Amino acid sequence: MDRMVKFWFLGIFVFIMLVSGFFGFKKTKTVDDFILGGRKVGPWLSAFAYGTTYFSAVLFIGYAGKVGFSFGLPALWIAFGNAVIGSFLAWKILAKPTRYMTQQLNARTMPEFLAKRYDFPLYKPLAALIIFIFLVPYSASVYMGLSYLFEAVFGLSYLFALLLMAGLTAIYLLLGGYFAVALTDFIQGTIMLLGVFLMVGYLVNTPEVGGISSIAFKLSQINPDFTSLWGGQGFSSLMFLMLLTSFGSWGLPQMVQKFYAIRDEKAITPATWVSTLFALVIAGGAYFTGALTPLFFKSLPVDPATGKPTPDLLVPQLIAQHLPEWVAALILLLVLSASMSTLSSLVLVSSSAVAVDLLGDTGLLKDKSGRQILVLRILTIVFIAFSVVIALLKPAIILSLMAISWGAVAGSFLAPYFCGLFFRRVNAVGALAGTFTGLLTVVTLAVKHGFDAKVLPVAGVYGIFLPFVVVPLVSLLVPLKESKTVKLLFEE
Repeated sequence: MDRMVKFWFLGIFVFIMLVSGFFGFKKTKTVDDFILGGRKVGPWLSAFAYGTTYFSAVLFIGYAGKVGFSFGLPALWIAFGNAVIGSFLAWKILAKPTRYMTQQLNARTMPEFLAKRYDFPLYKPLAALIIFIFLVPYSASVYMGLSYLFEAVFGLSYLFALLLMAGLTAIYLLLGGYFAVALTDFIQGTIMLLGVFLMVGYLVNTPEVGGISSIAFKLSQINPDFTSLWGGQGFSSLMFLMLLTSFGSWGLPQMVQKFYAIRDEKAITPATWVSTLFALVIAGGAYFTGALTPLFFKSLPVDPATGKPTPDLLVPQLIAQHLPEWVAALILLLVLSASMSTLSSLVLVSSSAVAVDLLGDTGLLKDKSGRQILVLRILTIVFIAFSVVIALLKPAIILSLMAISWGAVAGSFLAPYFCGLFFRRVNAVGALAGTFTGLLTVVTLAVKHGFDAKVLPVAGVYGIFLPFVVVPLVSLLVPLKESKTVKLLFEE
């Protein structure tokens, strides 16, 4: 299959996305439509939207390659954590109360929820700034992963691939908002599932692997820890990565947004099981592929642009060199599908953080949905532009970029969000103390250790869990008068 056929695959995919974006444009009339799809999204679309937002190019290109090359089969612990903790327990514990409270408070974003739940209006601009600042490098990491894959599979330059993806994201989101995202997520998720099965099936039967029965023996010959249950001496590092990527998703606004938008409580149970199965297949397939990389590479590939070894090229080169061209093209669509959904959610959350949470209450935009949608679309371009600049600078490998973003954002919001859902007595002082504790813990540890990739997951985990002590403790030490909003929420 020649190179043009791969471009045909890509062209068809882009066409479907643009058509969906146009359809979404016709249905997007209000800010609620643009951000949440009017809160009318069914269980299957919600589950696929959650899964495709969860897993992007960062998983397939950054995490899967680096972690699999370092740990072998024990990397599958992360896939297990993502499925059970990051998907099943997240939906089981958070979805119902989140949907109820956000509807009662008429909250469309994480900053809006925190401000109204704790009756502290300044919480909204503070949370909006954290989201906008820290999700930019996360978005940049997704662009970097996509560009590496395009470079390896299509032979396109990194710069051209980066600009192509940025332009496509901008057009897609400017047109359709959440409607376009929800409409295409099912298609994208289906492509991801098909791609994972094909990728694993073909790689297992290559001469380097020699079939499923040979994997354990060949990996153990390279390093006995690659087939041990607990991953040898590096198990603690593996567990920090698992905790970061599993619990971290609970506090990320782009993930929580799916609970706001689901149609009704009856849709939550099927969405829970579908999203869990989706996560098990996608994460399991990605980390299993990463665990096979030591069979194909004796050392890390060298980035021709920098001349330095990088784990980010392991999976792209594996796909380009050891899979049939048509399978490589489908794998590209797999990663593209995952990444476009993630990017869509990131951009929606970040642009809404400014348009709704920072500018929404000003005289310029207050109660003017048309203007807010225009500002949302303008900020979409701004956010993408910032992400592209960071991706061009390549300030660190993808794992580092994602770790600081997940840790900082989840550390800032998870404890205040979780405690606000379930504990009546927590108040604004405790919640704010938790936000600053999580944020400062992650940033301080990251800076202190020079953004060392080994330290960042540890910093993220500390940043996520320390606020769970701070929020209730400070609320207890500094009691505030209970607001009418809190009485209404918890009495009902």
